Amino acid sequence: MRGYKIFSGSANEEFAKKISKYLSLPLSNAGVKRFSDGEISIQIDESVRGKDVFIIQSTCAPTNDNLMELLIMTDALRRSSASSITAIIPYFGYARQDRKASPRVPITAKLVANLIESAGVDRVATIDLHAGQIQGFFDIPVDNLYGSIIFNEYIKNKNYKNPIIASPDIGGIARARSVAKALGLDIVIVDKRREKANESEVMNVIGDVKDKEVILVDDIIDTAGTIVKAAEVFKSKGAKSVIACCTHPVLSGVAYERIAKEALDELVVTDTIPLKQQMDKIQVLSVAPIFGEVIRRVYHNESVNSLFV
Repeated sequence: MRGYKIFSGSANEEFAKKISKYLSLPLSNAGVKRFSDGEISIQIDESVRGKDVFIIQSTCAPTNDNLMELLIMTDALRRSSASSITAIIPYFGYARQDRKASPRVPITAKLVANLIESAGVDRVATIDLHAGQIQGFFDIPVDNLYGSIIFNEYIKNKNYKNPIIASPDIGGIARARSVAKALGLDIVIVDKRREKANESEVMNVIGDVKDKEVILVDDIIDTAGTIVKAAEVFKSKGAKSVIACCTHPVLSGVAYERIAKEALDELVVTDTIPLKQQMDKIQVLSVAPIFGEVIRRVYHNESVNSLFV
């Protein structure tokens, strides 16, 4: 067979090392440098001619730098005669700009998809895209995995007495319903109205949470405003405890200060984005083995369907 190699950008090197360990395959060597004016330079330090290559790079903050790293590394590998290039993008930045929410604004997620394809990527694998329709922005295969696989197992092992799944807003109902169905639990919904970007207001709870262990499910936790306000409302309605399971810990601005408040008992996230700081209240689950298995199956031309269950 042709053989394959895995490369890592600088966004989340620990995550790449976990994938490397899962596959028992060392990370290949590439030098990432920055010039004094901020330009990025990448040197592929070994032959990739005829190889299937996988680049591991979340496009998290600094979003633009990490995106450019991905594009430049892809170009370098393509010009080095790699047989195929798969971009493993655990966190897909700009996914929240997936439509025209007001006049005269771009659809940046589509632009990013165009850039990734133009650079020479043949396939993309990610997890819990903020908007699933982003897969349709690409003309190449896109595997959008589900974080619920790992969260469901975590919730089962906690042995809650009276749990209920919650969606922090109307837009997250499908995600919460999927988890609730898998676990055989009921669902409640928060009626939320957002006044400004990065600001949210929790209005009301649709459903009964009295004396229940509420499990909030969402794809992204950014400033933590939505999650913490939802937790406060649930507690005011008599919830016994509130935990949140969020795939991507963006955690910008005052997020850590908000999480420290008493309303939220626990935050469970994955390692798609490295945490800026550690907190006892934050538990991190690794999805690296899932992506490692994706790489193995893609290389061997095996189906990845079972990884979506």
